[in-house]
Amino acid sequence: MQIEIRGAEKLSFRERQVVTYKEIGRSTDDIAKILGLSPATVGTLYNRAKSKGYQVVIIIPGAEWGVIPPNEDNEE
Repeated sequence: MQIEIRGAEKLSFRERQVVTYKEIGRSTDDIAKILGLSPATVGTLYNRAKSKGYQVVIIIPGAEWGVIPPNEDNEE
């Protein structure tokens, strides 16, 4: 699985960090500890990033959905 953040160029470096951690399921407190910020600052950065209109796209290979057999060679 891959996560792509569309519109990331609109975000500051810190906003991108916070968004990435948030989108993979980290809590505000965890992010604050990891980045050395206060939870309030993390919240502010996240809200600011949301107002800039980014999109998160999750890319899941077909094999993970059972649509394509894993390691299929497509050769006959």
